[in-house]
Amino acid sequence: MIRKETTMRRRISILAAALVTAFDAHADVRLPAVFSDHMVLQRDAEVPVWGWAEPGEKVVVTLAGQRAEATADAGGAWRAKLGRLAAGGPHALKVEGKNTVEIQDVLIGEVWLASGQSNMAMTVNRARDFEKECAASNLPQIRMFTTARTPAREPAKDCKGSWAICSPETVGGFSATAYFFAREIHRALGVPVGILNSSVGGTPIEAWTSLDACKLKAELKPVLESWASRAATYDPVKAKAAHEKQLAAFAERAKRTKADGKKPPRRPKAPMNPRDDTHYPGNLFNGMIAPLVPYAIRGAIWYQGENNTRGETAAFYDVLLDALIGDWRARWDGKAPGPKAGAGFPFAWVQLPNFNAPPDRDWPAVREGMRRALAIPDTGMAITLDIGDPSNIHPTNKQEVGHRLALWAMAKAYGKNIAYSGPLLRSHEIRGNEIRLIFDHAEGLKADGEPAGFEVRAADGSWHKAIAKIDGDAVVVSSPDVTAPTAARYACSNNPAAPLSNATGIPASPFTTGIPALARDQ
Repeated sequence: MIRKETTMRRRISILAAALVTAFDAHADVRLPAVFSDHMVLQRDAEVPVWGWAEPGEKVVVTLAGQRAEATADAGGAWRAKLGRLAAGGPHALKVEGKNTVEIQDVLIGEVWLASGQSNMAMTVNRARDFEKECAASNLPQIRMFTTARTPAREPAKDCKGSWAICSPETVGGFSATAYFFAREIHRALGVPVGILNSSVGGTPIEAWTSLDACKLKAELKPVLESWASRAATYDPVKAKAAHEKQLAAFAERAKRTKADGKKPPRRPKAPMNPRDDTHYPGNLFNGMIAPLVPYAIRGAIWYQGENNTRGETAAFYDVLLDALIGDWRARWDGKAPGPKAGAGFPFAWVQLPNFNAPPDRDWPAVREGMRRALAIPDTGMAITLDIGDPSNIHPTNKQEVGHRLALWAMAKAYGKNIAYSGPLLRSHEIRGNEIRLIFDHAEGLKADGEPAGFEVRAADGSWHKAIAKIDGDAVVVSSPDVTAPTAARYACSNNPAAPLSNATGIPASPFTTGIPALARDQ
């Protein structure tokens, strides 16, 4: 009896100690990972600062002569808001409750969110002229926070990641597109620039959009139902048995290829519940975007689309962009996502470049969706049809990609009077056997040689190569084989000839006339 009572008291003591330890850990004021040394905060905007503490605890935040207070709610969460901050630094951010947290080397400048798949994740050490770029990268006012790859079923409150100061020792690990974009902004404005880099290779846009926002788009219903069915029927025992068979077959193939001196096959991936997959709608939003909300940002840049060239989603990529942009803007505004994106922080994407994609990939459809998504307010697009690599899905000229994104940002986010886009189709007129195509951004409209890449559609739906003539801000197209054309298109192949450009030298976006209006506008 005595032994039992002693054992029980010991267990109670251990439990009590554990509870005290857990309580003390919870009671400590703490901040999410994005608030850490070397961070960059957005200038000239209200800046939320948030974290966790003991419920009811008063928290005081001070930075650059400003002070803000907050009280932790019943769940321990708190949020304070600093007023508009002038560019500069370094400063120290101090957060005081029952304990004190100090964040050192804080700069104030311009902050952008960069996201997407492998071409955004692609690092500077894989880009063109790395040695030259590395030698010129002593730019300590450029910083990048890179979020660890973490899909999640529910929106996460925090993520793993850290801020890195740009230098020859660190720049190789920076997102190349985001770094070259940031460098242009930094040079043009003379202020610090911070990038929140949250990107994962080989992922679809719907994984970066919250599940709630995905459900608002009827076009995504079959995709959502397919994933839900796969998750519901997943059998871990059967999956493990199948994987063991795959491993055995892999071992045999690897042995044979080694004996033949050939490249070994890829090792089969371990089985995973589809609900935890990086491709599952909403999972990357939950794990890698939600934890960054509502960090103050100027805007966002996006480089993705390759994954969505496969399958049915290619046909409505504009709808998917509308869902993602509306979702993110709503979250940063503290709202639930709506059925369509309204105005909000500036958001630009990279249109897919030229590439000899496999026959089952529809790059033209995704490019067209990207062009049509420009109907969303406060958006832009970097046209890159001339700087891809036909044989490499990851072109190395990320310098020009960053430059074109920065041109758009300087014009639209910062109000500079500069040309920033290649020609974009504004409208078209059918006149007898000709179609007149009128362009925006048509100053100095020109072609390298004869205008090529144009086609017209006959009444029976067949497409025919067109003769094209530049006429001011327009191109007039016709075909001797088509007496009554119904539509026109330009550069509509995976790796097209695309000679049309303007005075900036940026090429015209591919397009097809006569496609029904965006679903968001119906």
